[in-house]
Amino acid sequence: MEMAHSTETLAVHAGREDFSALGVHAPPLDLSSTYPVPHLEEGIASLDAFVEGKASAVNPIYSRLYNPTVANFEKALADLEGATDAVAYASGMAATTAALMATRILYGEKPRNHVVAMRPLYGGTDHLLSSGLLGFEVTWTNAEGIADAIRADTALVMVETPANPTCKLMDIEAVVQAAGEIPVFVDSTFATPIFQNPLEWGATVVMHSATKFLGGHGDVLAGVLATKNEKWAAALRQVRIVTGANLHPLAAWLCIRSMPTLPMRVERATMTATDLSERLAKHPAVQAVYYPKADDPVLQKGQMKGRGALLAFEIAGGTEAAAKLMARVRLCVPAVSLGSTDTLIQHPAGLTHRVLSPEAKEEAGVTDGLIRLSVGLESADDLWADIRQALE
Repeated sequence: MEMAHSTETLAVHAGREDFSALGVHAPPLDLSSTYPVPHLEEGIASLDAFVEGKASAVNPIYSRLYNPTVANFEKALADLEGATDAVAYASGMAATTAALMATRILYGEKPRNHVVAMRPLYGGTDHLLSSGLLGFEVTWTNAEGIADAIRADTALVMVETPANPTCKLMDIEAVVQAAGEIPVFVDSTFATPIFQNPLEWGATVVMHSATKFLGGHGDVLAGVLATKNEKWAAALRQVRIVTGANLHPLAAWLCIRSMPTLPMRVERATMTATDLSERLAKHPAVQAVYYPKADDPVLQKGQMKGRGALLAFEIAGGTEAAAKLMARVRLCVPAVSLGSTDTLIQHPAGLTHRVLSPEAKEEAGVTDGLIRLSVGLESADDLWADIRQALE
């Protein structure tokens, strides 16, 4: 009987089960774009398996169909999320797009063209839905309006928790109940698998922009979806094969490299973020701080095991004041993205959520004075000294 392991142990060992048989200790990197097919019958059978959405086959054939380094990363992430399958993509947006496109396969001859979504979401996701680029109509609502927003042609309910950029928490279990038979997609990038496992609360598919905490060092672009649903997993692989939105093996290798330190990085950054949120709340130049409260019901029920390393705060003076703040910091790095070892500071209204309409920004709580902080691994005192001098 296989032993159950803690998240910390899984982070170190997941995806490495075949290393002993391979005779290696460090993760191997396979950069092959194609593989020999000495037996045509074997190649035909393998190709058919991949086209059906199988995770592997006797012969890899071509790296767009299968790559062992990518498969190791997928196995690791699936283990951390309590999933049966994970499918990796070239970016978080590629993964989100694949989830939407997979519904075309899953609903077959009767495609559904409607999505129910809740703001705030990452700006790129919001724009993808609002643009209608993929042929989906979207109804924006809140948690209380999900059931009423669902139609006969609804394909997916989409939420992000904690939400980008205000760190608003959503009760996944309540969302799933309101969605009924409609699959629920959860962007759990901010939480990471260390603090939240949406599948445990009934979500159908969970998405991570692995560019962020999973990669963790600001040197990789990646996305991944995890699910317990075999049909969803097959459809997600089929979309990847057809669109070619594959994760590069080197990017997968970098994510595997980062996995063992993920719990320590997330927990340390969360401690510092908690400290900074308290200091910011007391500063006269800060009008509001957005960070999950310790008594939030989502935290109290155990959906999230920690408050996270992201926070946002409001300052007076709008875009002009935000620009001055970003120009004055010396330790914090004024840049988009998040989840790196260093602290990143950015202005959502001008950057990550720039493409949203004024109405969408207002609904999402993205004001001109809002600043988002992704806390890294630096000293809390040093970070506060930098932010304070920039504010003052």
